[in-house]
Amino acid sequence: MLEKVGLGGSCYWCTEAIFSSLIGVKNVQQGWLNSFDDQEWFSEGVLLQFDTQLIKLDDLIEIHLKTHSATSNHSRRGKYRSAVYCESIAQIEATKSIIARLQGDFGKAIITQPLLLNELKLSPEQYQNYYYSDPSKPFCQNQITPKLLKLIEQFNDKVDHKIINKALDK
Repeated sequence: MLEKVGLGGSCYWCTEAIFSSLIGVKNVQQGWLNSFDDQEWFSEGVLLQFDTQLIKLDDLIEIHLKTHSATSNHSRRGKYRSAVYCESIAQIEATKSIIARLQGDFGKAIITQPLLLNELKLSPEQYQNYYYSDPSKPFCQNQITPKLLKLIEQFNDKVDHKIINKALDK
């Protein structure tokens, strides 16, 4: 069964690359997301479609929390809101439970908010699939590749190695 979820917390180029590298994630779109709680506030993020038979919401949220600063309320949070944008109230409740369960893995309080997804405004076409369209770009090499190596280290069994190895020239 396919579900959707939005994720925000860091640069959408990084977030897109991380979630495009996972088994069971079928589609990742990057841009600016907002919630029904605050329709005026858009922040960078991705909207992904995933196959629940191959990857669970629990896994996606754990990967999300552990691949961005989920406990830091830094000065750039206006642009990089730490959030899980949910499609339904049931998904919000599941997300709250997952975050509560994972809190013990962190030394500080998780600030990531479960929000009801309102809208995604896509970033320009030339930025879609940013990393995998050319992983040799300096930003990709300096910022995204180290995050993907950490993803492999922490979540190796969730990574689609056919996709990621081609980009990493392995």
